[in-house]
Amino acid sequence: MIDIQLLRNSIDSVAARLRTRGYELDIAGFEKLEKHRKDIQTTTELLQSQRNALSRQIGQAKAKKDEAQAAALLAQAAEFGDRLKQIEVQNDAVQAQLREFVSLIPNLPHESVPAGDSAGQNVEVRRWGEPRKFAFAAKDHVELGAGLDGLDFDTGAKLSGARFVVMKGQVARLHRALAQFMLDLHTTAHGYTEVYTPYMVSGACADGVTSLAKFRDDLFKLEGLDLYLIPTAEYPVTNFVRDEILPLDRLPLKYVCHSPCFRSEAGAAGKDTRGMIRNHQFDKVELVQIVHPSASYAAHEDLTGHAEEVLRRLELPYRVVTLCTGDTGFSSAKTYDLEVWLPGQQAYREISSCSNFEAFQARRMQARFRNEKGRPEPVHTLNGSGLAVGRTLIAVLENGQNADGSVTVPAALRAHMGGLERLERR
Repeated sequence: MIDIQLLRNSIDSVAARLRTRGYELDIAGFEKLEKHRKDIQTTTELLQSQRNALSRQIGQAKAKKDEAQAAALLAQAAEFGDRLKQIEVQNDAVQAQLREFVSLIPNLPHESVPAGDSAGQNVEVRRWGEPRKFAFAAKDHVELGAGLDGLDFDTGAKLSGARFVVMKGQVARLHRALAQFMLDLHTTAHGYTEVYTPYMVSGACADGVTSLAKFRDDLFKLEGLDLYLIPTAEYPVTNFVRDEILPLDRLPLKYVCHSPCFRSEAGAAGKDTRGMIRNHQFDKVELVQIVHPSASYAAHEDLTGHAEEVLRRLELPYRVVTLCTGDTGFSSAKTYDLEVWLPGQQAYREISSCSNFEAFQARRMQARFRNEKGRPEPVHTLNGSGLAVGRTLIAVLENGQNADGSVTVPAALRAHMGGLERLERR
């Protein structure tokens, strides 16, 4: 969540920055809660002062052995104690209301994020590779997968309904090889520690990385339990540092995690219904970094580069775009999207989002470190797909396709495919 002191000290400028995201801050609502909090604080301080004065009078009465006066004063002090307990309950209630209010406010966009209200105003940063020119009509991954007898959407639907797929044979092996290749690259070349986590997290963990109240419908919940299937490994891995105060020398922490991801796609009705672009279940290799605040923007560039390296080694053309304020996710201060070229769609499509959340998630999780002065301070958190395995599979199939329906395996993957150079129907 954003810093509540920033709201108290600079609410108008905060509201103006949030407006660039399309979020209208309820200034009057916040000021009403703040007035209530301040009134309670003033009353508490007055009652405490009066109780302290009574305590001194009680001491004086006892010194004089005036038992009647001491008893009367003690009765008054008990009344003050009861009133203080009541005011403490009121204070807890208003503090909970303030936390709920602030927890629903999105992160402030970094000053380098371009202003805009939709994806059409995202800004391209760079491109790598040239889209291949085909001497034949390029197929999409659905046709290619069917031709290789490797993607079976009908059986997926029979088992689980729409937006599921069964992979078979060489395509299933390619999917496994991609995940292994990414893990090996990030652990050996980029310095990440591989972790394996639960596929379910508690509501507290979910709320630590985003607003559970806002995005509950995007998640699959286990009936009768406070557990949610993870939409990305960001959920468990970032929560490694929840309620922790890390020593300064522990930073940075860099983790990579391969996991299935589960999303209800509640807001995606009618979008990308063909193929594997937007399934309810898919795999990702996720990169997470926990860093010193002064290092987070350099880390953001590094993490994005680590995701890009996967695409380069697979020889897949892509571009990097900076998301505008209106397209940036709830928790993010700045996000780069990597978009891979898909010949079957004749378009660049997102394959990774790499975000710097600054201290936004850390405040929600109470994740801190001891700074150079020994004082607790929120860490900065970052994450990005390195990469989405299913979408990478799509890109490999479509960019590597041949006129006869076979698919050339990228050279970087062949060691993970037992030396196989081409996928063919057998």
